[in-house]
Amino acid sequence: MAVICVGGMIGIGKTSVAELIAKELGSKVFYESVEDNPILPLFYTAGPEEIAAKRYPFLLQLYFLQTRFAAIKEAYRQDDNVLDRSIYEDWYFAKVNHDLGRISALEMQVYEGLLAEMMREIDGLPYRKAPDLMVYLKADFETVLLRIGLRGRDFEQDTGLVEYYRTLWSGYDDWVREHYSASDVLVIDMNRTDVVNNPEDAERVVREVVGALSVARTRRN
Repeated sequence: MAVICVGGMIGIGKTSVAELIAKELGSKVFYESVEDNPILPLFYTAGPEEIAAKRYPFLLQLYFLQTRFAAIKEAYRQDDNVLDRSIYEDWYFAKVNHDLGRISALEMQVYEGLLAEMMREIDGLPYRKAPDLMVYLKADFETVLLRIGLRGRDFEQDTGLVEYYRTLWSGYDDWVREHYSASDVLVIDMNRTDVVNNPEDAERVVREVVGALSVARTRRN
C-alpha cells in the first residue's frame, strides 16, 4: 500500500502521470480542484486593479488549501492513493504570489497560520502521517509553455501570464530541494517523457516509480 503525491509546474502532465501510476497500483486519483473551481478563472483573467480589490490570489490559495487538506486526509485514510498535487506544494504558490505583491503580508500570515494548524492535524492522524513518495515532474521552461498551450484552457493562454509562469518555474526546484521533506522524491524529466503518446515512456515511468517506492519503504523500515 502506498500514497504518492505527483507535483510540478502548471500544465506539465501531473494528471496523466497520476492516472498512470494509479492504474498500475490499482488505486484512486485525488484530482486537483480545477474544473469546479469558481475562483481560478478569475485569478487568471482579472487585471491588477481587480486583483487588488477582490483579493483573488488570496481567495484562490484558501480554496486550494481547504480542498487539498480534505483530499489528503481522505487519501491517507483510504491508503494506496495518488494525489494530483497536494497540500505540501500549496505553500509554494502562496509564497510566489506574496513575493509578487499579489498576497499581502497580513494575508500570508493568515494563510501560514491555517496551513500550520492543518499540518499539525495531519501529523496527529492515527492511520498515516506522510506520503511514501513525491513524483516531481521537471522540464525546461519552453516545454512547460508548450504543454500549457497544448492543454488549451482558455484562461491559461494569455501572453501576459508568461512571466508569472516563469517566476513559478524558476523557483520550483529550490522548493523541492529546500522545503519539501515529507517523503523521498523521484524526479521525472518531462522534456523526454510523454506518457500519453509513448507507451515506452509510460512503462519507464511506472518502473521508476515502483523502484523508488521500494527504496523508500526499505529506508523507512
